Amino acid sequence: MKTLKILTFCAGAIASVLLTTALIDPSTASPKKDNPPVTGKGFALLELFTSEGCSSCPAADDLLAKIQKEFKDKPVYVLAYHVDYWNRLGWKDVFSNAEFSKRQVAYGQWLNNPQIYTPQVVINGKAEYIGSDETALRDAISGALAGTASANVALQVQQDKDKLAINYQVTGGSTTDNLLIALVQKSATSKVAAGENSGRTLAHAQIVRELQTVTLNADKKGTSHIKTPQGFNSQNWEVVGFIQNTSTGEVLSATRANLNSNINVKSSIL
Repeated sequence: MKTLKILTFCAGAIASVLLTTALIDPSTASPKKDNPPVTGKGFALLELFTSEGCSSCPAADDLLAKIQKEFKDKPVYVLAYHVDYWNRLGWKDVFSNAEFSKRQVAYGQWLNNPQIYTPQVVINGKAEYIGSDETALRDAISGALAGTASANVALQVQQDKDKLAINYQVTGGSTTDNLLIALVQKSATSKVAAGENSGRTLAHAQIVRELQTVTLNADKKGTSHIKTPQGFNSQNWEVVGFIQNTSTGEVLSATRANLNSNINVKSSIL
């Protein structure tokens, strides 16, 4: 197994976390471009790895929130994973999860990139970008939307007391694909009392609160259940599902189900 390095893109002291940590300077955010026209039947899944303990992450959080808002009617899906390796540097991110750090390490292996850092964005499982580089992200979104999806996933979500029942059906893809289902909190704020962002109130968007991996059966359909977290309400949450090749990490399709007052939504990609 290759040795991975976790690099922190923040201005604070260098610390050794998880693996080898180094400090490097991110490029500054680029000027905004107009939204690219959707010319194909593709999609863009943006997976942001972020932390409340990283002083460079709020700019990326804000950018991804802006992209989410601007592309709300397009097949563009944003997921923000709060990693846990920053928790050792003075502030514990309330949304952090060790599983999200492991997912970022897995992308390092899939993409043959030994440098793991925050803020990092992976698009469609194919390429990674500095999370605050607006020009690069918009160009990548444009390219992804101009492509085509090689699979399809449909979701239907129903609430049963303190659980969500997620019915899914997948078409296309291969036997090496998994379905991943993310329970997403659309927005939240946190008052940070220590670490590099001490004294700041941070706004978060598209926070992944749980990520389930479903091994598909021969029929490629079934039901998965997710327990609703404390504070759950249908207006501020959604479910995002996507198909990922387990050999390459490539994401083949994605969709969302917005949760309304009835918690009974079906959604599929174009």
